[in-house]
Amino acid sequence: MPKKVDTVNQQAGDPVAGVVDALHAVVHRLRAAAAAEPLEDGLAPMEGRALGFFLRQPGATASQLVEHSGRDKAQVARLVAVLRERGLLEARPDEQDRRISRLHPTAAAARLHQRVMQVRRRSAAQALAVLNQDEQRQLQALLQRVAAGG
Repeated sequence: MPKKVDTVNQQAGDPVAGVVDALHAVVHRLRAAAAAEPLEDGLAPMEGRALGFFLRQPGATASQLVEHSGRDKAQVARLVAVLRERGLLEARPDEQDRRISRLHPTAAAARLHQRVMQVRRRSAAQALAVLNQDEQRQLQALLQRVAAGG
């Protein structure tokens, strides 16, 4: 059953709080739908985000993930170690500076990512089914503007 959006803030004339409440409800619904379709991969959320970073930027370094994620170096080092142990990332020395390790997702990581994306698309399609295509495009454009900060 879909979670109801808190209308108290909206009724009080606070559109910002109403938007935040609605966004929270949508995110909660998407997460609940995705959790209902477990992948049995045992991947923790932060591990999944880290893996996604390296899938989008193969050859990036752990330092770049620290910069991107805002996590501390020790936490990122543990994440990278877990992903390497699971066979999802492999380290290769940088061609110009052999002291730097470039991290590359493996074929297993690509397959796992594809399954995760299928679940996310299905969950999102179910959540957005209440909107027609034009409304979905409009929502996407508005959210992109908010995400970009302008």
